Amino acid sequence: MWKTTGWQIRTSSAALLLMLAIVTTPPRPAAAGASKPKLILQITVDQLRGDLPGRFRQHMGPGGFRYLMDNGIWYANAHYGYTNTETVVGHTTLATGADPAEHGMVSNVWYDREAGNLVYNIEDSRYPVLTAGADVDAATELDASQVLATTDGRSPANIMVTTFSDEVALYTNGQAKVFAVAVKDRGAVTLAGHAGKAFWFSKSSGGFITSAYYYDQYPAWVDDWNRQGKPDVYGDKSWTLLRDQADYMFGAADDNPWEMDIAGFGRTFPHAYGPADGKYFTNFLIYSPAGDELTLDFAKTLIEAEELGRDDVTDFLAIGFSATDYVGHLWGPSSLEAEDNILRLDRTLADLFAFVDEKVGLANTLIVLSADHGGPDVPGYLAEFGLDVDYVMADQWDRTPSLAALKQKFGIGRELIRAFFPPYVYLNRELIAEKGLDQAEVERAVAAELMGIKGVAMAIARTDLMANRLPEGHLARAARRGFNPKRSGDILILFQSQYCVNDFEGEVTAANHGGPWRYDTFVPIVFAGARLEGRRIHRPVDPVDIAPTLAAVLGTKPPSGAWGVPLSEVMASFEK
Repeated sequence: MWKTTGWQIRTSSAALLLMLAIVTTPPRPAAAGASKPKLILQITVDQLRGDLPGRFRQHMGPGGFRYLMDNGIWYANAHYGYTNTETVVGHTTLATGADPAEHGMVSNVWYDREAGNLVYNIEDSRYPVLTAGADVDAATELDASQVLATTDGRSPANIMVTTFSDEVALYTNGQAKVFAVAVKDRGAVTLAGHAGKAFWFSKSSGGFITSAYYYDQYPAWVDDWNRQGKPDVYGDKSWTLLRDQADYMFGAADDNPWEMDIAGFGRTFPHAYGPADGKYFTNFLIYSPAGDELTLDFAKTLIEAEELGRDDVTDFLAIGFSATDYVGHLWGPSSLEAEDNILRLDRTLADLFAFVDEKVGLANTLIVLSADHGGPDVPGYLAEFGLDVDYVMADQWDRTPSLAALKQKFGIGRELIRAFFPPYVYLNRELIAEKGLDQAEVERAVAAELMGIKGVAMAIARTDLMANRLPEGHLARAARRGFNPKRSGDILILFQSQYCVNDFEGEVTAANHGGPWRYDTFVPIVFAGARLEGRRIHRPVDPVDIAPTLAAVLGTKPPSGAWGVPLSEVMASFEK
């Protein structure tokens, strides 16, 4: 694993730098004319469904989303093409230009049959975090997938193909500076790739951390940022509305029975953060726009400290804004909280773009903004409009009468379903083998029974996915794109449209994404800055096209698993 690159050496004295540059350091390749940007800024907004920026545009200022809408190439018909629309899956697809079938990050959690347990996607015991005690606090973690991690170690080792950021590092012989920052560890690690550096927020420490995969010790600027205790600024304050409540589309709907109240954070404004030393203080920060504001502050410090975009080699920075996802889970995307959060995110983006313009120049920066997935509306909200909705509780499936009868048929007295983590059911293969049963026969029989459960639209046996024996239609095609034989489960479950599956410590979340339906697959894709001119494109595109487009702009080879194609409208601007 690399520890020192050409750009790190530049922190030495001027004399030593000159000597090393002459003796050991290959020359930094120059940009070809003015066509290559000095900085690629990749922004990922977690759970930013494609309609949300336009839905709340009325009260946005000129510098954030409006800048992107008016000056960027905005793809208004962008959809993921696989079934399991979850955080790590989407981030890795954005990074690689590949589907889960190729990049292998099939879910936030999958069952590791060799280890005999569920594993969190980027956990890696070989590389512990550098901050002692900055591990996941299971008692306060909304994201149950992270609670399942067995170690605080993190790395990108589970990504099976290269990322665009890897290709930038390879193309420049390690001279490009490659970073990623996010509240969520999996949002940063995936975009940084194998060759970059990743930082994420720790609720335990209240700072941004990294693991031993990336550094032996923190850079001085990171230590300095963390010592300042910037989260404490929010102590004894509240998340309040930006505008008069009557100005909001959802101003009269601030308290709905389906909204969640996590640990007293509340269902109505204002949402009090409590004291800075409170048990849930840092959780409340990331469940609100404050998490994005802290991420922005850290990213601005990084840009300045690491001197991104200051020379002729294109640097890469990925920033993940996560508040939209937490807000969507707790209150739903059609809520006063979601509306205010989008308006505050608009201000955060405006601040970021102004800073980048000052330090690098937007004319020298290629911005690409997208999302890792969309998200559904809350079943309670949809029910008010007459739609068929419900929550699906999967933890009782193994004890349903139909499966009990199936176990009796096969002579199985113990649990047949070893684990379920959306979208896969993992069967007890050892028990099936012990009984001398045919694995494929059991898979298909269980899938047939699950198809009879309310809310299940399709259950597909692994055997049929492997052999591509699937019914015709979009769902089956999406299922194949999400299936990786090494990590996917024995039965793929696709839930009915508008049915949510989730259970957090016995309490149903307001809404949960993860399916193949258009509300989950719909995301914005927008390229801006550099020499691009504003356009709105309605032809179908896929987020797998982003990484190949960036590769084509820089002239690198595409990531190794990428099958997307460069977006012609973006390329036309760079070929002028």
